[in-house]
Amino acid sequence: MTLPTIAVVGGTGNLGAAIAWRLARAGYSVVVGSRAEESARKAADELGHGLRGAANSDAAAKADIVIVTVPFAAQEATLADIAPHVAGKLVVDTTVPLVPPRVMRVQLPPEGSAALKAQAILGEAVTVVSAFHNVAAHKLAKDVDVGCDVLVFGDDKQARGRVVALADAMGLRGLHGGALANSAAAEAMTSILIFLNKTYSVDGAGIRITGDLISPEK
Repeated sequence: MTLPTIAVVGGTGNLGAAIAWRLARAGYSVVVGSRAEESARKAADELGHGLRGAANSDAAAKADIVIVTVPFAAQEATLADIAPHVAGKLVVDTTVPLVPPRVMRVQLPPEGSAALKAQAILGEAVTVVSAFHNVAAHKLAKDVDVGCDVLVFGDDKQARGRVVALADAMGLRGLHGGALANSAAAEAMTSILIFLNKTYSVDGAGIRITGDLISPEK
């Protein structure tokens, strides 16, 4: 089976670079995107594993699946930049609505979540799924077992399944989290995890779902 080409928009940041590196190691063709093409190419060369670099819009145009890994403050502008190139595609939004300096306080946007905001910006021609909100980027960037589940949200079950498969390929455990509106829970959890990291001196707290889970395909 031919694997899809993945663009990681904002791929020079900590989370984006870690996701790109993990997916490339798993055999995917990955394009690292950045506002500046030169920065993207440099990051791709440093990460290795056949990664390529391009400006965000060009990376999105080359890909079957686009993963957006930018800070909340840059979400709207970044989505507007790639919008002409993602119609009919799957866009995975990882944005967490952290509003400095109070990053340990939940501050969801008026739309209800960053994921719902992304869907509103991109429109109905784009399938938006959200994921990777609660994974510590510095752990993901290392060749270690992160020990973290990835909750995947979206209104299209098949699209969610494609992102669950990406998480699994990265050595994580992807789990269906339900409708895109449910993304608010994982987005809010990030502020809580940051609070736990500081309060209990945790090196990158994550989440694990307990219980014996049976695949929804069975």
